[in-house]
This record gives sequence, structure tokens and C-alpha cells, in this order.
Amino acid sequence: MIISVASGKGGTGKTTVATNLALFLAENKSRNIRFLDCDVEEPNSYIFLKPEIEKTQPVNILVPQVDEKKCDFCGKCAEVCAYNAIFVAKDKVLVFPSLCHGCGGCSLLCPQKAIVEKKKKIGVLEQGKTFAIKFVQGRLEIGEPMATPLIREVKKKIDSDEINIIDVPPGTSCPVIESVKDSDFCILVTEPTPFGLNDLKLAVKLLKKLKIKFGVVINQADIGDEKVKKFCQKDNIPILTQIPYDRNVAVLYSHGIPLLIEGEKYKKIFQEMWQGIEKELKK
Repeated sequence: MIISVASGKGGTGKTTVATNLALFLAENKSRNIRFLDCDVEEPNSYIFLKPEIEKTQPVNILVPQVDEKKCDFCGKCAEVCAYNAIFVAKDKVLVFPSLCHGCGGCSLLCPQKAIVEKKKKIGVLEQGKTFAIKFVQGRLEIGEPMATPLIREVKKKIDSDEINIIDVPPGTSCPVIESVKDSDFCILVTEPTPFGLNDLKLAVKLLKKLKIKFGVVINQADIGDEKVKKFCQKDNIPILTQIPYDRNVAVLYSHGIPLLIEGEKYKKIFQEMWQGIEKELKK
């Protein structure tokens, strides 16, 4: 089973929900739990789960390198590149590695076989264990703009025999799509504010387009207004649970302490959340 935890915007409590849900399920020991942090540009779930990293490996993509002695500057490589990573002038070929997606089309279709591919490191993949949870995260190189290839490598560690919890990047861009793709269910974490509602609507449109089942968790539920609840009711979107505002949550967060340390109060919230997910999956 693959459960992704996403949000239309940052700062809604997405990582808090993802990490504490994993801890709640691990405590019940019903099935093996695997946590995958796909927010590779700023992974922070390790702060709360505190895994012991056992394995680190580099992640590379292949980018083109042109041998201009063989090249006749026909422009075929630039023509087939959908990302404008290659520009062919009269007697010069310019390659922009930061735009390259590593698809290999240019080298495959070059008539003169003048293009070879070289490895470019875009980040690292780290694996470990914590609280009986198998932990995987990607860490993108600073300044590297291409997150999706690294996210794909993280998702290769999904085990279909386990419950896989995916911490998704915020927003609705390509890294989010890559992260939530193939999920059995997606939890959308939002807040009862105009910004929260606006970005929730964008995330809902995305998941409907991808045909992924989803439900909403309203964090800091007793502040703001009722517009998020009314939107969910009008659109028949299940509200899995509501997490009340509590200053102590921010205190715990600032020290990297999970909510479940507070005991039964939050365990009941995450139990309600999981029961809601199971109910939706049975439909």
C-alpha cells in the first residue's frame, strides 16, 4: 500500500502528519512500515524520525557530450530535445546540463553518432532504520534544478508488501506529480485560511486528474474560518480528521519531537485518520 501525504502549499503540517502517521502505524505493528521522503529539495522528516543511516549512494543522470569532430551541425539533437537543453549554431553546439532530463533521445537519434552521455551527480539516496520504520530519503545537490529523477530513485525503494508513507513536496508542480503518482491514497493537509483553501483547490484538481483517492486533514482547525470545511462538504471530499491549534505542537516541532510523545490525545487523532483512510479505500 502506498499512502502519500501532500499539501497545496508549504507550512501546513504535511511532514508532521506524515511522520506521526508512520510512527502510529509502527507502534501498532500491524504491518511493516516504510517511510520515503520525496521532498528532496528540503528533506526534514529525519529531524523527527531520527533514523540511523546505513547506506548512502550517489544518484546520477546522463547528460550529452558532443564530439564536434564528428558533428556536422545538422541540428537533429536540438530538434528532438523537448527541454531545449541543446542549441546548435552554424559551427558550434551548446549543451545546457541544468535543462537536461537525461532521456537519451539526442544520442540515440544523432545521425553521426557524435553524442555520448556522461554521468552528472544530482544528489544522494540515503537509507536507514528508525522506530522499526525503514527510512529512505533523497537529498538534492545545492543548485541542482532537476528534482524528479531523484524522486524516481527514492520511489524505486517502495515495497508493495509494506505500508509505504511518502512525504511529498509542497505545491502542485512536477516533483509533486512524480511523488504522488501510483499512490493508493493521498492525504491532503491544509489549514483553514484563504491561502490554505486556494492551494487545496489546486491540489484537489491535480489528484482528480490523476484519479487518485484522497481525503483532507485540517490542521490548526480551530483558527481561521469554515470555508475549507464547506468546500469539502460541497465537493464530497472526506475530512479524515482535524488537528486543533496547540502552541505546544510548535514547541515540540521546534525541538524535533513527534506529536505522539504527548500520548493518547494525538494517538486518537491519528487513529481516526487511519480509520478514515481504510474506509475510503474500501469504497
